Amino acid sequence: YFECMHEMKLIVDLMYQGGMSYMRYSISDTAEFGDYVSGPRIIDERARNEMRKILREIQDGSFATRWILENQAGRPSFQAMRRSNAQHQIEHVGRDLRAMMPWLNAPNKKTEIAESTK
Repeated sequence: YFECMHEMKLIVDLMYQGGMSYMRYSISDTAEFGDYVSGPRIIDERARNEMRKILREIQDGSFATRWILENQAGRPSFQAMRRSNAQHQIEHVGRDLRAMMPWLNAPNKKTEIAESTK
């Protein structure tokens, strides 16, 4: 959890600040090597094709149409997906770990309040 959620913010901040080269410069050589040899195994042609399909759905309006219809129906699928994702193991682990991080208490409370009102 910690690597996926909290370290990700640090990596994204580095990319935001100076691009991919700066991020790679800032991380360990081991992590940089892992990026080079593992990244292409994750973002492969299949992933690129799916991203292209999703972009087409946004551009041709079918994503918006689907979202409008979901809202008109009272959001049943959206609410079901939200409930399902709230029960994901990463959410349970994250809640426990964030409780041990006092510097995150204020946002935690806001998150708990937001989740309880949905």
